[in-house]
Amino acid sequence: MALPSLNPDAQSFGATTEGVSALKDAAQSYSSTDEIRAEIAPRGNFSATTPTEIDETRSRAVAAALAAGMPLGSAVEIPIADRVVMPLAAGSYSFTDGFGASRPGRSHMGLDLAAPVGTPINAAMAGCVSRSTESFEGYGVTIQIESVIDGEAVSTVYSHMIYGTRAVQVGECVTAGQYIGDVGSTGYVFGSVLHFEVHISRVPVDPMPWLTARVG
Repeated sequence: MALPSLNPDAQSFGATTEGVSALKDAAQSYSSTDEIRAEIAPRGNFSATTPTEIDETRSRAVAAALAAGMPLGSAVEIPIADRVVMPLAAGSYSFTDGFGASRPGRSHMGLDLAAPVGTPINAAMAGCVSRSTESFEGYGVTIQIESVIDGEAVSTVYSHMIYGTRAVQVGECVTAGQYIGDVGSTGYVFGSVLHFEVHISRVPVDPMPWLTARVG
């Protein structure tokens, strides 16, 4: 069962249908006053022509946009997701702590999936990475992905990964089911677990019914 973290200031992402903004650092679970914002904004034009030049230009544009507090979508085109998958393979996990579970001064804002250390984690849907870090306060090793699905901007969070297993970096775009890292126990948590969050229109929602309605 994941423990609640402290409530340090943080960069977070949430969702509106108008863009993707930079993550505000937060603890493992967001409080009702914390925001996760996503804004979909027009992306910049690249003059690069070779794959290497395009990657380098994209990286510089993403770094500049985030450093200036600009939406991720101003540097990267956020793809439209057409399907949703579970972040862990069937039979590899068990549900433990759910959304809304009691925390000192707050509620648990995600879903915990207990699994052995090293279990592969997959992106729930197509999108672009807005956070990829080895240390994200109570979340530990964390990746956050911004997506657009059903006309909404959606942020998904994947936390407590093993150090050194992050397979994607900020600005990279992924497909549904793409490997992004391994289950671990970093951050404020007992045992190995994937802490998974879904944020829509700046509001964290219960991942279970959201996944149930869309997976498959």
